[in-house]
Amino acid sequence: MGDGRARLFTDGGARGNPGPAAYGLVLYDSDGNELLRRAKEIGRATNNVAEYAAVIAGLEFARRLGITGLDVYLDAQLVVRQLTGEYRTKDPRLAELKTRALALARELTAVRFHFIPREKNRLADSLVSAALDGRDPDTL
Repeated sequence: MGDGRARLFTDGGARGNPGPAAYGLVLYDSDGNELLRRAKEIGRATNNVAEYAAVIAGLEFARRLGITGLDVYLDAQLVVRQLTGEYRTKDPRLAELKTRALALARELTAVRFHFIPREKNRLADSLVSAALDGRDPDTL
């Protein structure tokens, strides 16, 4: 690490799509130290809405902590491609969430979005399950 950029790992999921949904996120400083982890139920939503909710929440936490350089990692290829402009966002709800996420990203100055395989996002994924199961995320 030590490259001056914090790292944010996010995941969102729904049981039923749409169904009961939650997000999980873990934020690390540029040295790899965990700054925070969160898991939250968000009610009934689709997987993609939950993915965006995770990104938005993570960006808000990063902003509050004064982070300006951030790499965001998630295993939702569609969301990453929408955020990077590779894919258009036709769904009005997702377009609204994308606009919010990109506005937050601009406030942080230097944010990059990255797709990673699910197996490299295990903690954030586990946090989603913990939230949906009513388990304490701090025990993971």
